[in-house]
Amino acid sequence: MPKAAPTVILLVLVLATLQGCYSFTGSSLPQHLKTITIPVFEDRSGAGIAQFRGEITGGLAAKIESQSTLRLTPSIARADVLLEGAITSFADSPSQLSSTTERAVTNRVTLVVQVTMTDRVKKTPIFTQSFVGFSDYRTGNYLAQQGAIRYCVNQIIDEIFDRVVSGW
Repeated sequence: MPKAAPTVILLVLVLATLQGCYSFTGSSLPQHLKTITIPVFEDRSGAGIAQFRGEITGGLAAKIESQSTLRLTPSIARADVLLEGAITSFADSPSQLSSTTERAVTNRVTLVVQVTMTDRVKKTPIFTQSFVGFSDYRTGNYLAQQGAIRYCVNQIIDEIFDRVVSGW
């Protein structure tokens, strides 16, 4: 057996042992922030997509509770953190045109959500930021359009979560 083989085997064993040791539960949130409330996001887009307010709110709440040290509370009065949001813009527009027919081949869904996070213990704003999700889909395919919207929702949930737990 070559001399490098025991070193490689040892390295593989160490890496296999350490795999899965990292998680977001040890986030950089200040220690005084233990509870969070997330009222249902508003729909200010004027696009009639109110059905996605609950998906964004619920998805974000589930992700925060399962992957951070924050615990959800339904009471704003008992929450250390208030996370409010609103869908501010929704667009579904052509993104690629056919060179022969000059008609849209794909459309792009773009979703913009404004979020404000407030430290209720210190009574200070933590951040106010817009988050944008976008996805393309084949024009005329309703299921693909709904999939693109869901992709945008999930993209925004992930970005908000990252900002909440590691934006310090």
